[in-house]
Amino acid sequence: MSRRRAKADPGAATLRLMRTMTQLSMKAGTQAIKQANKTAAAKSKPPPGAGTWIKGHAIGAGGMRRYHLFRPHGVSIGERLPLLVMLHGCSQNARNFASSTRMNAVAARARALVLYPEQDLRFNPQGCWNWYDTKSGQANAEASTLMAAINQVCLFYPVDRKAVAVAGFSAGASMAALLASRHPDRFQAVAMHSGVPPGSAHSAASAVVAMGGLPRSSTSGGPQQWPPLLVIHGRKDRVVNVKNAHNAASLWASTLGAREGKPRTVQRGKRYASTITDFRVGRKVVVSLNEISELGHCWSGGDDKQRFSDAAGPDTSRMIWQFFKRQLPSVS
Repeated sequence: MSRRRAKADPGAATLRLMRTMTQLSMKAGTQAIKQANKTAAAKSKPPPGAGTWIKGHAIGAGGMRRYHLFRPHGVSIGERLPLLVMLHGCSQNARNFASSTRMNAVAARARALVLYPEQDLRFNPQGCWNWYDTKSGQANAEASTLMAAINQVCLFYPVDRKAVAVAGFSAGASMAALLASRHPDRFQAVAMHSGVPPGSAHSAASAVVAMGGLPRSSTSGGPQQWPPLLVIHGRKDRVVNVKNAHNAASLWASTLGAREGKPRTVQRGKRYASTITDFRVGRKVVVSLNEISELGHCWSGGDDKQRFSDAAGPDTSRMIWQFFKRQLPSVS
């Protein structure tokens, strides 16, 4: 009987098939929507750190740039906090750089503001800061826009203007050094992680050569009062040669008239070992060169879930804050 009904009513089988396909399609659609919502929520979720993640934008000679500002919880009326400017590397943005470095967690404990400017892909398709493009003027224009962002944050938020420092990774490190050398009176300290010192390149082509560590950086004029410099670089960096770390330290030391001390090796637990060379003026360390033995082109001590991070290295974010703190007597 059932066979005769199936033969007599082929539309019923087709209807059942269509109903099943519709249910499967609806289920797949629901799962796709859930995944899309989950992805959107992840993108809008602030990076770790007990504080507020504030959006903003600034306009300068290099055009408009977005930024995010981390502000720790519980800032009281009249309180002024140190400001650390963090410049990301290529293929990064403000959010994933903050997640990679975990600097917000450091700032929450230290009670500091952290500014994360973000490169616009219209100005560089790889998301790199154009630190090298001095011949066309783009580097100077971007530096001007970054200074506009810093000035804006200093105006709108509780910043101690005598306690501002800048740090960066890769292209961000090179831009940080450029900012500090162009505006030395605005920064109390600067940190370069895997970057190229200023004066090493003037175009995209010469930047590639500079990243290989071949040219030596140079500056014009006599001694200048640049802010103290912390240099961090991996000895296994295949993107930016570690020679650039030595060039940066030498450039800063000669500019500040510092003398080179004896290298020492430091290792904490199972983390990669570091060779540290300090340069002093009198008894004060004004340049510290940190070469990390097994580190590639990654943020040392960063979140392994993010690109360009290696959790097995020393905690760079903590190291940077400690270096900055030594330059800021008012910071506890």
